[in-house]
Amino acid sequence: MKIKEMMKFAWDNYKQYALGKNELRPLTKNGHIGNMFGGLRGATVIDALDTLYIMELEEEFQEAKQWVEKSFDLNVNGEASLFEVNIRYIGGLLATYYLTGEEVFKSKALELGEKLLPAFNTPTGIPRGVINLGSGMSWSWGWASAGSSILAEFGTLHLEFLHLSELSGNPVFAEKVRNIRRVLSRVEKPQGLYPNFLSPVTGSWVQHHVSIGGLGDSFYEYLIKSWLMSDKKDSEAKKMYDDALEAIEKHLVKKSAGGLTYIAEWRGGILDHKMGHLACFSGGMIALGAQHSPGDRRQRHMELAAEITSTCHESYARSDTKLGPEAFRFDAGSEATATRLSERYYILRPEVVESYMYLWRLTHQPKYRHWGWEVVQALEKYCRVEAGFSGIRDVYTTTPTHDNMQQSFFLAETLKYLYLLFCEDDVLSLEDWVFNTEAHPLPINHTDLKAAGQP
Repeated sequence: MKIKEMMKFAWDNYKQYALGKNELRPLTKNGHIGNMFGGLRGATVIDALDTLYIMELEEEFQEAKQWVEKSFDLNVNGEASLFEVNIRYIGGLLATYYLTGEEVFKSKALELGEKLLPAFNTPTGIPRGVINLGSGMSWSWGWASAGSSILAEFGTLHLEFLHLSELSGNPVFAEKVRNIRRVLSRVEKPQGLYPNFLSPVTGSWVQHHVSIGGLGDSFYEYLIKSWLMSDKKDSEAKKMYDDALEAIEKHLVKKSAGGLTYIAEWRGGILDHKMGHLACFSGGMIALGAQHSPGDRRQRHMELAAEITSTCHESYARSDTKLGPEAFRFDAGSEATATRLSERYYILRPEVVESYMYLWRLTHQPKYRHWGWEVVQALEKYCRVEAGFSGIRDVYTTTPTHDNMQQSFFLAETLKYLYLLFCEDDVLSLEDWVFNTEAHPLPINHTDLKAAGQP
């Protein structure tokens, strides 16, 4: 299968030129460490594990597992993004443990989880965004408004932390995220919307910027997925999701002059008519949530999901490379296209194919596989280089320059979702698994018994 070959190619080049670094730089054939993971290494290893396993790339999986056993060091000193470490490292380790039952993945996940706990030592219990994994010191991102925490960051811990409590028997992880939920359900929402910045000191919103793209995105996703993962018992999460989606439909969903449905961004009541690539996950999320709604709402939400996914497909179809830009606008005459140079790049992002995968599984309309195959062909044509896959700086030219970065999420998410789009539905069935926001599958708790490793 072509997509399996692409995964093997991405992995083999990472292993050859960058093993133990966080990402491969495929043009210069070396590794990149970056500063997001606070001295942790091997982001691509951890992100790739479950994809290698699912694709039955057994030899490659063993190589990755061996690196985790022998070389994955958690005693590091550096500033890490709580959010990124949680979704990539904890998510990847948990998923691989649940898929394989191998203890090494569980013990590393729990040990790393412990190191994240000091970030929650704030007056409200809303964690700060950056933590030193050695000292436990935490602080807010320098660029975030007035020392605030970011909705998509503190709102995207729930799934993983419940599993950390379940596997460790230590309730502290679950208590931390239940407290975040409590703060968010109590705080006043302007027009029912959740702004992107909250003060971890006062527990109030810092400014009224609302986005379903970056800064907001995965908070909404984790509400519906928390409910699904609880086997539909976490009714608070479902209500918060339903109410949030209703406010989004009312205030942010728009139709362009050319008939394209999109979700605008909201800045203190003023709409910005652009949509980021990151927001393109929302087609899949809305379709997933619609499955469990009463008839009229189910149909409305399935239509909305299909329309948003179609708009995101347009952002790909209207580019010269058939890959989508980082953000696109809805101005007269240039709909679903990036007008600013700073928004024209593509960094191997997964959100559009993620929505194709969900809409395929939930409707079986052939167009979603057709659209997915267009992406496979475009990746091969424009992003594949001699030693891996690279993002491109401009999707609107057929001779793009490469950004020299094979993102770890390309192996965790983009290739996994493409593979699942062309698999039978029972491979990681949506009845049994929810995907964290890095596409790491976590088991749905179908029993009241504690999961004993094997789902």
